[in-house]
This record gives sequence, C-alpha cells and structure tokens, in this order.
Amino acid sequence: MQTRRLGRTDLDVSVLSIGGLYTSSLAGGESETRRIMGRAMELGINAIDTAPAYADSEATVGQAIRGMDAPLVMTTKLGGRPQPFDPQDIDALRNSVDESLRLLGRDCIEVLMIHEPDRPQQYPWWTGYDPLEGPALDLIDELKREGKIRYCGLAGTTVTEMTSLVESGRFDVVLTAFNYNVLYREAKDSVLAAATRHDMGIVLGSALGQGFLARRADEEIRRRPIWLSQSRQRQFGEYYRLLDESGISAVEMCLRFAISDPNVSTIPVGCKTVEHLEASVTAVEKGPLPIDVLSRLDEIAAMVPTRPFEEPMILPFGKSYFGPGIANMGAAVQVGKLSLSAVD
Repeated sequence: MQTRRLGRTDLDVSVLSIGGLYTSSLAGGESETRRIMGRAMELGINAIDTAPAYADSEATVGQAIRGMDAPLVMTTKLGGRPQPFDPQDIDALRNSVDESLRLLGRDCIEVLMIHEPDRPQQYPWWTGYDPLEGPALDLIDELKREGKIRYCGLAGTTVTEMTSLVESGRFDVVLTAFNYNVLYREAKDSVLAAATRHDMGIVLGSALGQGFLARRADEEIRRRPIWLSQSRQRQFGEYYRLLDESGISAVEMCLRFAISDPNVSTIPVGCKTVEHLEASVTAVEKGPLPIDVLSRLDEIAAMVPTRPFEEPMILPFGKSYFGPGIANMGAAVQVGKLSLSAVD
C-alpha cells in the first residue's frame, strides 16, 4: 500500500485508511472489526479515523486492536461527548479526550480533530474568529505539551466556514467530507487549496458519497424522484455513461479519482466487512485514473458546479424519501456526524 506524507506532520499514512463509523455496533461489532483491522494491517493500511460521535466505535476499535503491534496512526475527535455537549466547557472536553485514550487503549492520539467546527449553530466552538479563539484551542495546546496528542485538525462538511478555519493556520490536518468527489467539487478551490497552501494533511472523507456514488440507480434517476434536480439527473446520466464506456466500476472510479489528487493524504473508507476492505484495496492499487477519464469527470462535475438548493447531503437512492429509510439514514448521520465513505 502506497503511503503519503500527512502534510506538515512527521507522519506517513497509507493512501487508504479505515473510516471508523462502521467499526462499531452499527455493523459487525468487535469480531468483524478485529478481522477488518487485522487484514488492513496485513495490506499495509496504517491509519484509522474514529470519533465519540460514531456510536461505540472508539470502544470497539480499542478492543479489536488490543494485542496488535503494527504501527497505527490514530485519529479521533472532540465533539458530542458528554451529553448535553458544551464546547465551551474545557474540563468536559479534557474528560472526553481522557475517555478516548482509555477506550482506545492508547497513551497518545496522533491526531485530535475538532468535529463539526464549521457549524456554529450546532456546536458553538469559537469565542472569536480574528484571531481564532476558543477553549478547544487552549486544551489542544495543553494536550500537546502533556504528550497526550501529537497533532490537531478539523473535520467538517462545509466550504466557506471550513476554509476560514483552515486559513487560521492553527491546525495540522483537515478532514473534509461530502464536497470533493467524482461529482462534487465545491472544496477544490476553497478548502483543499487553502489546506495545500498551509501544508496541512488532507483527509478526504465520503469519496463514495456514503454509498450513493458507489451503487447505480439508473431506473430511479430516469424517473427523477421529487428531491432530484434536473441538472443532477442529467449529470448522473453522463456519469453512468462514462462508467459503461470505461468499463470501470463505480467504487473503483470513486477511489481512483480520489487518489489522483497528489495533495490528498488519505481516503478513509467505512468498511463493514473484510470483503469491502479488500475490494477498496484492489481498486486503489490500480493507481490514479487515466488523464482522459479524469478530464471527462471534470466535464461531468462542471454540469452542476454547486449543489442545488435543498438537495439532500446524502442522496437517498433506494430509500423512501418520506418513510423510515430516510429517518434511519438521518439518525445514522446524526450518530456519526461525519460518517465516512461506505462501500455498500
């Protein structure tokens, strides 16, 4: 497995990493997580991203990796614990980090990220923006001095607010999700460009769009459900045509597109099974996409340069827009705020 430099840190990470939402009771629990982590290490994957908000992922991962001695770059987050959550309570934030260390069985976390730092109406992390200030930053400085964390980062899903936070220069790594993949490019000239200028490690979440880019929905798109804009409908038609003409599967197209950007450090994949993991590794080992395919993807992405108003963040193909399918999907996203790329 190829490794890449994680920005200005001294860490090298595998180009494919484990997204921690499904290394939890939301999928196969501890037994399957142990299989996934063991196989990942055999395949040269050396990084995992988890969070207190990903159900019981921290506890599950901690139990699963107990006794494994391969080097592992561990990323977890501040946010959502304890409830009710108060991002201005520095003592509670410290307790959350101590709990992460306990659950993961670690003395030090390589990268601690602030979760959803870009939605102040949800989590009001900051007391000021110029300069950027807040208890979380004070705590991060203390934790670095104590040796409990090595580096810090941001994990969010917006573009404008995230870019401003990146430009503060206070963070080493950024995880951005749902805004840079085969069809969505909002982050390219904003978050990613700013992170590259600051030599930050870039973790590209949701390369498969929580699955809606990895599964074809030809008939549903042809019927155009009420939530699907005409521009997005036409775009998916062209995307599927490219898949057919190139002979590249949707999963392979998404992952090989993601690694085609040399500034991207790693792509977390939310594997539910070992088979999901192996399929992802097989895809990325084919390397970046050919130039002609990348050029065609650029043309297709330009058909919808920004997301249509009211478009769901996770397109609900195969789910009832008004029924329990959507409700359950929303709950999963709420449990795992930045639930990363799911293969299935």
